[in-house]
Amino acid sequence: MKNSLRILVVCLFCQIALGQNSRKPLHGQVVNKSLTIESGYVMNVNANVRTFIGLNGLFDIMARPKDTLLFTGIAFQSKKVVLTEKDCAEVLFTVPLDLVNIELKEVLVHKELKVKSLQGGSQGIVDMQFEDDKLSSPENKAMYSDQTIKYGTDFVRIFKDVKKLFRKDEDVQEEVISDIAFVEYSKGNFTPDFFTKTLGLKEDEIDLFLMYCSNDAESKKHLKPEEKFELMDFMINKNKEFKKVEMKQK
Repeated sequence: MKNSLRILVVCLFCQIALGQNSRKPLHGQVVNKSLTIESGYVMNVNANVRTFIGLNGLFDIMARPKDTLLFTGIAFQSKKVVLTEKDCAEVLFTVPLDLVNIELKEVLVHKELKVKSLQGGSQGIVDMQFEDDKLSSPENKAMYSDQTIKYGTDFVRIFKDVKKLFRKDEDVQEEVISDIAFVEYSKGNFTPDFFTKTLGLKEDEIDLFLMYCSNDAESKKHLKPEEKFELMDFMINKNKEFKKVEMKQK
């Protein structure tokens, strides 16, 4: 009788433990105050599954508390969310996302176009070197030949500057900033061919892949200019894992 009671208690305990740890469908929606989001990806890093964001920003994915979800898309800024018990208990889990900031330069429209004569002839114009001339020479398809970020944008410096603004909440904000810094740093230091041809990624998968890489603490160790090849090797290895992630269709 005692043995039967013990077995029953053990079985009940196992069922409770499995019930707490098993993943269940999470019904969610990504939202923005200005725009309806209807495209992008949601990836559960812990479960190795990802799905599309559909109409009205709705998505379904298997998840449980403490799982990490990655949200990426062309129209909005990438975001990482660690699920809580409350998130998983909601009927519709809502995730607010910020749109990508696109700054447009001011355009001046003139009624008349006046062309002044060139002093000294046109030879000076012919001898000038334009951006197309610089880009016409052979280059490394995986990374920029001069080992610098194209057009001089230093995302590591930006990361350090922005990081100072979040000293009061380092445990939460610093991790988010690091993810964004890694994504921008990688996109700025490697050509699109590296991601699409060398790694075989689709254009709309690049941000998701980089967010996936940034979730690994190893990614933060290779942001120095002299460690470009170490970073490349890291991403090649992470790409093998990324390719194994299962895609769930809605």
